[in-house]
Amino acid sequence: MDLSDPQAWTMIGIFASAMLGGMTLMTTQFSRVLRAEIGGLRGELGGEIVGLRSELGGEIGGLRGELRGEIDVLRTEMRAGFEVMNVRLDSLDTRLTRVEGKVDDLDTELTHLATRFWRSQ
Repeated sequence: MDLSDPQAWTMIGIFASAMLGGMTLMTTQFSRVLRAEIGGLRGELGGEIVGLRSELGGEIGGLRGELRGEIDVLRTEMRAGFEVMNVRLDSLDTRLTRVEGKVDDLDTELTHLATRFWRSQ
């Protein structure tokens, strides 16, 4: 079958338009598939982030509870230590008051002795 020159160019044009149409169709389909895959990844990442956020929230909440417990124990121990120190300081205050009284008595006696000694000469 012999083709004339316009027929050959028509066949070339039909072939070129079919190839361009096929490439356009493949590009469109690839674009749709790519959008769908990116949307799926976005959904998966969103789910993972939400899961991590809740997991971290739980862990942080647990750590807060542990820290509060430890701080309460430490506070109780410190209060007990302060009570012991208060008792010891109170007893020390009592003893120092007695020593102060004895020193005052000694001062008074020394004053009497000194006045008696120097007046007698």
